[in-house]
Amino acid sequence: MNDHTLPLRSLNEVLSAAEHGGYAVGSFAPRTTAMIHPILCAGQAARSPLIVQISQKELTRYQITPARFAEEFFAQLEGEHITVPVVLHLDHTKEFTVIQDAIAAGFTSVMIDASEKPLDENIAISRQVVEYAHARGVCVEAELGRIGTTDFVETEDDEELYTKPDEAERFVRETGVDALAVSVGTAHGVYTVRQPRIDLPRLRAIRALTSVHLVLHGGSGVPAEMMQAAIQLEGGGVSKVNIATDLELAALGALGRDSYLSDAEMNALSPEEIKLARAAVEQTALDKITNFVRSRDQADGR
Repeated sequence: MNDHTLPLRSLNEVLSAAEHGGYAVGSFAPRTTAMIHPILCAGQAARSPLIVQISQKELTRYQITPARFAEEFFAQLEGEHITVPVVLHLDHTKEFTVIQDAIAAGFTSVMIDASEKPLDENIAISRQVVEYAHARGVCVEAELGRIGTTDFVETEDDEELYTKPDEAERFVRETGVDALAVSVGTAHGVYTVRQPRIDLPRLRAIRALTSVHLVLHGGSGVPAEMMQAAIQLEGGGVSKVNIATDLELAALGALGRDSYLSDAEMNALSPEEIKLARAAVEQTALDKITNFVRSRDQADGR
């Protein structure tokens, strides 16, 4: 993990560098193994640190195992001679066994999402995961509050419950998590009726009470200037931003499709079609790196 001849990094390492550098790191969800390649290529081309992630619901929906996802990730990492810092992250996960499988497969970061539970229970579940993961050199992200959704791929509820700053302080202190996904107005999926917003005063209050790395889920569709304000918050703002829906829409648009493809279906496409989809995903990831999280040329950030 600390061998800097290898691109694989811990979540703490890339997020600490981001906070010091005043940028965020994009946590990109390829959703299918074929789309890992363009995300890594975008990071390499832009000299940007990267997080490649998949959630428990995505593993189920796209019919992939953590081991298969990791296998393709490591194959592309080596095959494309990737040298920029990269984290392999397990996003929203409810079940401890999935977390165990991901860690065994080589994920360097995992997320336990017990945010629908009462605070005490969320703390107890998250602490158990932290103890297990930290003992194996793996970082942990957790969620406090409820982040809404518009497409139900990651979460099953569109109800929002904003993160309370005093609860965030207690949660981080009692769990020892490395990163905290906060609910401050963004939502998973595509904004259709509601307008995206980020509650900056709430973010500031959370930051004032804890030094934990702050994560924003629901990055797709948020205006860049709004995101910049959250990233450049005094004292260190949001350092990890999840981007999933925009990548999938780019791939499907390039293929002229409007419904998702399972991993097997994507891999069954012709080489020409996969090339088209990859080009669209790479371009979208490059745009997010450059104009959204502003991590271009930060690969050597310390």
